[in-house]
Amino acid sequence: MTSPRPFDAGRALALAAQTFEIEARALLGLAARQGEAFVGAVRAMLQCRGRVVVMGMGKSGHVGRKIAATLASTGTPAFFVHPAEAGHGDLGMLIGGDVVLAISNSGEGDELGAILPALRRLGVTLVAMTGKPESTLARHADLVISSAVDQEACPLNLAPTASTTAQMALGDALAVALLDARGFREEDFARSHPGGSLGRKLLMHVHDLMRSGDAVPRVGPGASFDELLREMTGKGLGFTAVVGEAGRPIGIFTDGDLRRLIERGAELRALRAADVMHPGPRLVRADALAVDAADLMERHRITSVLVVDADGALVGALNSNDLMRAKVI
Repeated sequence: MTSPRPFDAGRALALAAQTFEIEARALLGLAARQGEAFVGAVRAMLQCRGRVVVMGMGKSGHVGRKIAATLASTGTPAFFVHPAEAGHGDLGMLIGGDVVLAISNSGEGDELGAILPALRRLGVTLVAMTGKPESTLARHADLVISSAVDQEACPLNLAPTASTTAQMALGDALAVALLDARGFREEDFARSHPGGSLGRKLLMHVHDLMRSGDAVPRVGPGASFDELLREMTGKGLGFTAVVGEAGRPIGIFTDGDLRRLIERGAELRALRAADVMHPGPRLVRADALAVDAADLMERHRITSVLVVDADGALVGALNSNDLMRAKVI
């Protein structure tokens, strides 16, 4: 190994710019290389009765793991199998009807080459992603997607750089085309990402977060002001609902309403709940998404909302603290 040259900050920045330029050109060149084979690969994966099994060695293997993860999270069941392990038993993970996406820039890797006959016997559809359309892998494949690049970003033109970037982009292109063809929506994405912020926002419902039962402050319209105040302070939500017939909310009384009454010097003990309530409270259904309740609060600049069932009866209460604890907002 030769001794390192003195560090040159300018040279480092110049090489970075050169890398970006080479890899950008490689990506732009991919579009012109795609055609019927790309369409056929998307169609095969869309109609696949099994799973998409991604394979690759070395850097192509690292890219393959990412492609498999992206496909799986966007509606296409997929997983990665290491080609070397496949030859020692992991081929049992494949079944007829699977689509195998084999990734190799050279298309001549020994590990992939050794299992190509076995893949054919399994009855899978073999899609090759390679930079060499005349390679052994390409000759055995049903479909060949070109990931060819004119040069690597490596100054020695040896280390996989632009070629792996091209592979990654092609994997993303396949995933995007597939999710579009499947009509994949935000809700579908959330279902495969329940632990993420999007999952919380799109999958969590009001009934998952609301206070219910005795925890919900409520009084009738004829309740005295003392009763109303005890209910509001005892439940600690800063408000109480006023409910009428069949338990349907007809009004709400909040801490803010109390402050305004005191400021006016009102004779509080002579008042009933119906006299002080704010009629027409904001309501949300228990089966609504929590993010919709958050949007309702934001639009009307309120911090709490009453929750009702399909018949309009009060079943719960929700405030902004509940939404923040659940990381919906």
